[in-house]
Amino acid sequence: MTSLVHADEAGFFGAHGGRFLPPHLEAPIAEVAAAYAEARNDPEFAAQYEALLTDYVGRPSPLFLAERLTAHFGGARIYLKREDLNHTGAHKINHCLGEALLAKRMGKKKLLAETGAGQHGVALATAAALLGLECEIHMGAIDVEKQHPNVVRMELLGATIVSVTDGGQCLKDAVDSAFGKFASDWEDTFFAIGSVVGPDPYPTIVRDFQAIVGREARKQILAKEGRLPDALIACVGGGSNALGLFTAFLEDESVKMFGVEPSGRNLDVVGQHAATMTLGSPGMLHGMKTMLLQDADGAPNPVHSIASGLDYPGVGPQHAHLKDVGRVEYVAASDDETLEAFQLLCRTEGIIPALESAHALVHAAKLAPGMGEDGVIVVNLSGRGDKDIDYVADKIRGMQA
Repeated sequence: MTSLVHADEAGFFGAHGGRFLPPHLEAPIAEVAAAYAEARNDPEFAAQYEALLTDYVGRPSPLFLAERLTAHFGGARIYLKREDLNHTGAHKINHCLGEALLAKRMGKKKLLAETGAGQHGVALATAAALLGLECEIHMGAIDVEKQHPNVVRMELLGATIVSVTDGGQCLKDAVDSAFGKFASDWEDTFFAIGSVVGPDPYPTIVRDFQAIVGREARKQILAKEGRLPDALIACVGGGSNALGLFTAFLEDESVKMFGVEPSGRNLDVVGQHAATMTLGSPGMLHGMKTMLLQDADGAPNPVHSIASGLDYPGVGPQHAHLKDVGRVEYVAASDDETLEAFQLLCRTEGIIPALESAHALVHAAKLAPGMGEDGVIVVNLSGRGDKDIDYVADKIRGMQA
């Protein structure tokens, strides 16, 4: 039986994953794979990473019982895993510190990455500043405008921002651009992919560094409730925050898991959603086999989400496998539902969530009332919404006009 947690020797989770690269990228990615295989078994590397999580990131992040949100929906108790309280404001710092430490171990001088909402870019720029590395972030031109506060943060931290004007000018195009730069300049550069996507070993690397979220949540919910939760919910674009929460519970059959992707403006119109698991089919993207929103020729379709971090036409290969075997149920939330959930959490709990995280809250609202008061749900609140407030204010004003 294929493992729910581990890729096979070729980097596949079931039928998904692998390493499919042009010849000029085979050597640099193989170098990363060899370095990580060595580092993950080095107690000194693990100790350095864990010390930074504690003393720099501020882990463990709290597991918070959202009492007023629970009362609003009725039914199951809703806990929020507060990744928004991490240094830099999201779960992304967990893997960025790990990747930066790996780059330093490899003797690299520069970190290179893509970003959508900007949280990965901010976290990587932070890690680069901390460890004395250069940093270059590729970001779609639409997202540069939409997520301006994070652009300013990255620049203040010393990163160089490359605004990508090709294609749809969003996350997929930023990944393409960053891969292109890496191919031409890799000897002193570490490509720090921002989610559980890309060629092997990146889905495993990012997942392993994010798994701290679920390990903490498991201990915390056992301490608070004396048992495991009935359900876990997380948003899914590439899927790093979701696997961060899910991994520690994958073998617990009593715990249901839900990944929430964007149905955007309209599921029936190509380019108006990013519902890869709902409407995608097996394909090839960014060096991996995975589920993909694609045209008849296998080219990625344009996508849309109110949340820049979720507007990606593919998904991490481990997620595709978890869907195939039925371990995780993947559902969708619309832009309008997400905006409503965003405002509701602000007003009931005094927490401004990232628009990405608000997708997960949409499904909590649907699930909790039918579970009864003995039910327990854990939602991964993957990031805070400082980056989104101007955009949300404009959307709300537009709706009221």
